[in-house]
Amino acid sequence: MGVFQNNLLAGAAAAASAGGAGFYDHQIEQSARFDSASTSYLSRTLGTPSNNDIVTISAWIKRGLLGSTHYKWAGVGVSGDYGMIGFNGGTSDVFEVYDYPSSNLNYKTTQVFRDTGGWTHFVVRLDTTDGTAGDRVRIYVNGTEVTNFGTETNPSQNANLVFNTSGNTFYVGSAGDTGNNPYQPYDGYIAEFIMTDGQSYAPTQFGESKNGVWIPKDPSGTTFGDNGFHLKFENSGDLGNDSSGNNNDFTATNMGADHQVLDSPTFGS
Repeated sequence: MGVFQNNLLAGAAAAASAGGAGFYDHQIEQSARFDSASTSYLSRTLGTPSNNDIVTISAWIKRGLLGSTHYKWAGVGVSGDYGMIGFNGGTSDVFEVYDYPSSNLNYKTTQVFRDTGGWTHFVVRLDTTDGTAGDRVRIYVNGTEVTNFGTETNPSQNANLVFNTSGNTFYVGSAGDTGNNPYQPYDGYIAEFIMTDGQSYAPTQFGESKNGVWIPKDPSGTTFGDNGFHLKFENSGDLGNDSSGNNNDFTATNMGADHQVLDSPTFGS
């Protein structure tokens, strides 16, 4: 699924940069580049959540390096508990989400993600209040819900999520395991990273299908909640600026102005 659709998306992005910008109703003009070698990442301490049982995370991802040390693009680390989102290390390159041990959430896809040439949209919907165990974690890739998993451990009902607990540090570009901060650093690009606190959104809140290609959609109207944020990476001097209206800004570490790049799901450098 990923490689073919990503090639379409890359081709559309190239067309946009060559004068076909009308293809996109919503433009993303830049992304942030993360280097595992220089351990670049963004971080922020979470405040009191609106509802730490419900979280949606949406991000456009373009991998840079593959391999065992270049794979987690988001995470939260606290003493004895941690959450991670990204790709499994080693040679598998499956997508995984886990929050352990607070909610016992542990999901790994059977699908692998090894494309370094195109953008892929991931949406992770977490809602531990749902009475159906299998609906508490829902993962979407380019608008399509993933239904095949190699590991599928559902969180406990009404369990608090480490990704939205007051005092925890949320990392973008790192897994953020508290024992090894920053841990399992990501290498590649991230565009339009959104987290909502207390809202479970389908991928159609952030993207849409056009001519058979999954493309970004204007996320205006999104309810972010108290801890939610929207990272556009539009200010090279302040890559952690939050555009949600919450002013939940992130601190950049080892990320200068050169980490803003003109490469995105709608604009090819």
